[in-house]
Amino acid sequence: MARYAVIDVGTNSVKFHIGEKHGETWTTVIDRADVTRLGEGLDASGGAFTRDAIERTVAAITGMAAEAQREHTAAVVAVGTMGVRTARNSEAFVSEVARRCGVRIEVISGEEEARLAYLAVKSGLGLAAGSIVIFDTGGGSSQFTFGRENAVTEQFSLNVGAVRFAEDYSLAGIVSPAGLQRAMDAIARDLSRLDAAVAPDTVVGMGGAMTNLTAVMLGLRRYDPEAVQGAVLTASEVERQIELYRSQTTESRRRIVGLQPKRAEVILAGACIVRTILLKLRSDALIVSDRGLRHGLLVDRFGG
Repeated sequence: MARYAVIDVGTNSVKFHIGEKHGETWTTVIDRADVTRLGEGLDASGGAFTRDAIERTVAAITGMAAEAQREHTAAVVAVGTMGVRTARNSEAFVSEVARRCGVRIEVISGEEEARLAYLAVKSGLGLAAGSIVIFDTGGGSSQFTFGRENAVTEQFSLNVGAVRFAEDYSLAGIVSPAGLQRAMDAIARDLSRLDAAVAPDTVVGMGGAMTNLTAVMLGLRRYDPEAVQGAVLTASEVERQIELYRSQTTESRRRIVGLQPKRAEVILAGACIVRTILLKLRSDALIVSDRGLRHGLLVDRFGG
């Protein structure tokens, strides 16, 4: 029974997973996300990570690496996504992580993100008959995989993430209806590649926004991955939560049952992205996957 650790360094959070392999199946030892806001101020700083954001994120990864060692993992693999792909000082950040804790971050493409997300859904939920769209929306980008049963027909990544829209359209606190509409219009423009998509039989969503929206829907005072995995999130529920977040300050959002407090600044932007995706795919609901890139990475690199 070997244990392996994966670290997914995203624009808003760092996700950490340790899985233990039993033949062809996996059991979870540790699974969590630390919100470090690596991409905070990325646009305002001219496309560079700030010193504070780097320090928060390096500290989180260093702690994860130490935890992986204590759990006697056979190997640790770490990947960086949208923020690490695009920041001007990403090489310095990657070098700092390696210097501090020995973890070497592999920067992966948007297409590779989409492929790993597909693997996560396939291993966690299975694939329904008919056409399917799987999307993973994060702090810096959103990945899409189109398929039919076991065949993938198209994969792509779009630079649509909650951190940028939260900052550019001041979505961290109370937002007027007009301000919200401006943000929704901008998100719709950046997601225009979906306009020509044929409505799928099934939509599956994953990512921090997705799991937090679901936890709020279920009123989870303590996060329960088994309750979130496979839950159905309707468009009307997303709209209800958009209005909930739009009308509250960051601090009052932190008190909402089910919402991870550190996501209070970006949850409205994330909900707007999810709602826009559903509109463009002409779908009234989606299936939520608690499994994400990290789970696909575990299966891909260590078998399963």
